[in-house]
Amino acid sequence: MNDASKANSAQVTSPPLQYAIGLLSSVTGDAVEAAIIETDGRDEIRSIGGVRLPCPETLHWGLLEATQNDMPSTEIFRLEQELTRHYVLAVEQLRACWGDEVAKATVIGLDGHTLRRLPQEGISFQIGNPWLLAELTGLPVVTDFRRYDMAIGGQGAPLEAMYHWALMAREPRPALMLNLGPVTSLTWLSRDNNIIAGDVGPGFELLDEWVQEVAEAPHDYDGRVSKAGTVDQASVKYALESPFFSRPLPRTPTRSDFETIDVSGLSPTDGAATICAIIAESVLSAIEQLPERPTLAWVTGAGSRHPLIIERLSTAFDEVRNVSQRNLNPDTLHAESFGWLAVRYQRGLPVSTPETTGCRVAACAGMCTSRGPWS
Repeated sequence: MNDASKANSAQVTSPPLQYAIGLLSSVTGDAVEAAIIETDGRDEIRSIGGVRLPCPETLHWGLLEATQNDMPSTEIFRLEQELTRHYVLAVEQLRACWGDEVAKATVIGLDGHTLRRLPQEGISFQIGNPWLLAELTGLPVVTDFRRYDMAIGGQGAPLEAMYHWALMAREPRPALMLNLGPVTSLTWLSRDNNIIAGDVGPGFELLDEWVQEVAEAPHDYDGRVSKAGTVDQASVKYALESPFFSRPLPRTPTRSDFETIDVSGLSPTDGAATICAIIAESVLSAIEQLPERPTLAWVTGAGSRHPLIIERLSTAFDEVRNVSQRNLNPDTLHAESFGWLAVRYQRGLPVSTPETTGCRVAACAGMCTSRGPWS
């Protein structure tokens, strides 16, 4: 049994179920997401619901500026205060939709907004004030998962892999879940419950930036921009020559890993189509590293309904299914994962393993604003 299997090994008695809220912000800072689940912190999970709350323009552009450029520390602290209060509004919106369940929540898992991430140097800097969030919501907040994982040799990502594993606990093996989010990641489970996970390539952050800046469209979730374009195969080939794509899993990228992705000379539609092809081909390249290819691939994340990407992925599997077919929300599943991780933290269970982030040992990473009932 590997470290990941030990992390979810059977318990003597079944622990009680617990309501938990997960919070995060989009990579581009245009919205925050909140979701609530009921779980035992292992593989008993009930997905209840989630919301996406757009950020005011001032907050959105402030987060974008802080992500791309150096800012005075005072401005960053003010930005963090504004973001934290927006998280509180997302919790209130969640309460308006699922009041009975939110009233029973006992913990919040906060991912925060990442301003800097340099996994090779063990650096991750996120904002989101857990103490203010705890004060305004009345709930303990578990956060800072990534920095502890890096401190024990991990890359700080993909943290959602353990949650995907739990969701696939009863799936026929080998099992696979693809997260077509800001970065594309996969989680693979063997017949013996071994896990392989990692980020495999660019995701919808890159496509969003392109269509917003060049095509003047808010997004391309439905493929409206990219379907009108033609893939530039030379650009796809050049992009996949980055050493990142040949590195073994687990792995996670920095922006410099994708410097070979250059569609600047293409039209808005051709550029979008080419980015979609790069996303899909990076997945197929990673699949070749797996010991056994599953017949079924589950997909989640913002890109899980994108027609061009799903069409290309469908050539590699007998079936490609959206997690919505399991009554899961692909748009808020990532936020759910941090509620689940918060419960695991409170119960002293590992939130990352060598197979998911490359850390030295499966560990209960993070910090909490107060001791939980199972601490």
